[in-house]
Amino acid sequence: MKRVQRYLPSLWGAAITSALLLLAIVLLMYWSPDKVHTDLNSQANLNDAGAVSFEHQVQPLLNKRCVVCHSCYDAPCQLKLSSVEGIERGANEALVYEPKRLKAMDPSRLFIDAKSNKEWRAKGFQSVIESPADDAGAYNKSLMQLVLNLKKIHPQPSQGKLPKDFTLELDREQACPSREDFAQYAEEHPLWGMPYALPNLSDAEHNIFTRWLDNGAVMPKVSASSYEASQQVKAWEEFLNGASNKQKLASRYIYEHLFQGRIHFKNTPADEFYRLVRSLSPTAQPIDEIASIRPYDDPNTEQFYYRLRPYTPTIVAKNHSVYEFSDARMQRYRELFINADYKVEKLPSYDVNITANPFKVFAAIPPTLRYRFLLDDARFFIEGFIKGPVCRGQVALNVIEDQFWVMFFNPDEPIFTTQASFLNNMSDYLSIPSERGSHLNLLPIWTDYWRRQKHYMLQKQAYFEKMNTQDLHYALNYVWDGDGKNPNSALTVFRHFDSASVEYGFVGQQPETAWILDYPLLERIHYLLVAGYNVYGNVVHQLSTRIYMDFLRMEGEDHFLSFLPVNQRKKIRDEWYKGIRAELDVLFDAPMDWLNVESVIGYQTDDVQTELFQHLRKRLANVLQQGDDINLCGRSPCLPITDKSIQQKINQKISVIETMKGKPSHAFPEVSFVRIVTDDNNTSYAYSILRNAAYDNVISLLSDERQRDKLDIEKDTMTVVNWLLGSYPNFFFTVQLNDLDEFISHFTHAGNQKNFERLIERFGVRRTHPDFWETADWFQLQYARQRPLYSGLYDLSRYDNL
Repeated sequence: MKRVQRYLPSLWGAAITSALLLLAIVLLMYWSPDKVHTDLNSQANLNDAGAVSFEHQVQPLLNKRCVVCHSCYDAPCQLKLSSVEGIERGANEALVYEPKRLKAMDPSRLFIDAKSNKEWRAKGFQSVIESPADDAGAYNKSLMQLVLNLKKIHPQPSQGKLPKDFTLELDREQACPSREDFAQYAEEHPLWGMPYALPNLSDAEHNIFTRWLDNGAVMPKVSASSYEASQQVKAWEEFLNGASNKQKLASRYIYEHLFQGRIHFKNTPADEFYRLVRSLSPTAQPIDEIASIRPYDDPNTEQFYYRLRPYTPTIVAKNHSVYEFSDARMQRYRELFINADYKVEKLPSYDVNITANPFKVFAAIPPTLRYRFLLDDARFFIEGFIKGPVCRGQVALNVIEDQFWVMFFNPDEPIFTTQASFLNNMSDYLSIPSERGSHLNLLPIWTDYWRRQKHYMLQKQAYFEKMNTQDLHYALNYVWDGDGKNPNSALTVFRHFDSASVEYGFVGQQPETAWILDYPLLERIHYLLVAGYNVYGNVVHQLSTRIYMDFLRMEGEDHFLSFLPVNQRKKIRDEWYKGIRAELDVLFDAPMDWLNVESVIGYQTDDVQTELFQHLRKRLANVLQQGDDINLCGRSPCLPITDKSIQQKINQKISVIETMKGKPSHAFPEVSFVRIVTDDNNTSYAYSILRNAAYDNVISLLSDERQRDKLDIEKDTMTVVNWLLGSYPNFFFTVQLNDLDEFISHFTHAGNQKNFERLIERFGVRRTHPDFWETADWFQLQYARQRPLYSGLYDLSRYDNL
């Protein structure tokens, strides 16, 4: 004991000396930016050397930890890490989503607007993987290495909320440092390493990246198409490039509607997709894609070819819309467009005065056939404006409600809006502002385009007045029932602020509004928000698109109202259109006489809207999934059920959350995922909880729509489904099955701030949670298991800091 006591002073002295030395090193690091820069570069030398496999180690890790934020147009600094080409292209600080841009920016679409890294450098992109040697001979200086090492040296907190230094807002200012100014970036934001505002990589994960970058960031060429797909590609390109006028016009119509889709060939691997493009080169030659902004832009060549180009990036959920090609599909196209009895005497030009107007360009194809083409896969086309080619759809989406049901007029009924004579007479009045490109004059949307829309609505009203009053049960025949088998006839749209989801069937509680679409309305939505929308356009283009979509939304809602008794329509419409929305009728001098045209009788109750929804459920019963599963996924089976009795037990309990309304639900984000783990920990169940925000004002583009008044908030509702729904999860919960009652109790009483914090502490998975990555990985795998063809990586950039 005396010997130990004799050495204590020496031990304490050594400890104090070590502590002071460590403090001096830390102070020196922050005092000298160059020192920080050097340490960040040398950090990799602490890791094991040796090559790693990009395909088997690096790419899977990139997908799970990097692509979940760096993909599509909303990737920070335009750094798309979802493909070899995106990694090589690098970063650019120019914002793609800029709602106040006065001048359209040059497009920077990967694979399209530049063909080499040299061209991308000329467009302002900087490499994130190049590591040129400096005078000191240092090699590990790539930008990617620097941001990874910054995180390694300065790990983020491992519990509680992230500090306010992190900017997580949707429109946050981006920091895109170059290698040259990285020392200053590290000094100002030491916690802003990568993964940004998410838990650190494990040592093993960090070492994989380090070794890959140390060895030159080698990436292999993308593998060739599967044999099964290559055979179908050949057959489809031969079909689409047929020589007859009928085929050429049909192929143009097909291309302008499918250009944004992920084409999948039946009986091919679930992860193999293609894009339908226009190419200067014919089949059997390398594809030379024509880089037009819109699919209907002039190709500036007399001869071009429709080609199927492999889509090689990692699939992400937010822009993944699948369209399947098969022998049956080709036969359907022949039936609709080739064998049908009509003639194409002359092909339409690419004159800018008509290309954005499908009612003029494709007038030779009977409207009923075009409508059938769209109805066959209506969910795909509705999802087009929900996801489209732009990933993030706030311009289109802040015009719609948070939850509504969508139906379609029956193509077998003699509806005047699918008659060629009516549409030919109306084609001048069905123009959309996309034809104007990115002009700086907003006035025409208030004058010319609204005047045309008003004239069109008045003509429709005249047709309504000529119709005989219909009994309700007979009138329902005008609603398409999917021919008794097509689930596309009933859809539910959920909006999650600036993203949205489309589901088969009537999901959730009865919505406030619903749309019933006819052919001209469905076609205009596509050409306004998908074919004609330019994400690189200026503020006037975005505002014009936004305002015109208001016209179209009101038209779809008015179609639904036309099935209600005449004495109830205005009352219900006024309830929908409050606040700023009520001013639309005054602002646009909207014709409302149709509200006084009696067309449907036979209602038995005073709650006519609920009664109509009940009748519509019966009308569509054959395509709506029946059973007791929570909220009834529209296509059966929605997901494999391991133990139905446990699933039903969970459904019964967790559905109580749907009784929440108003302020208690307001605390929650738009989309929450819940993992419920069984007693033996071998089986887990996934649920989605959606907050449906009520908006009296859905007309503002430039103001912050999240600032809502108390009357709005009191109408908020919740939807719970037993599958994963949405592309941008905002929060995760993990619950043991034995704790489910406690979770539901905390959840339903979360209107109290103290109870809400208790819920988050007890069951929430914060950005700082040690199990965050394990939980995120589980949800990704669960989604892939549920929908192997239609799933993709979730985007974690909207994850809340609760």
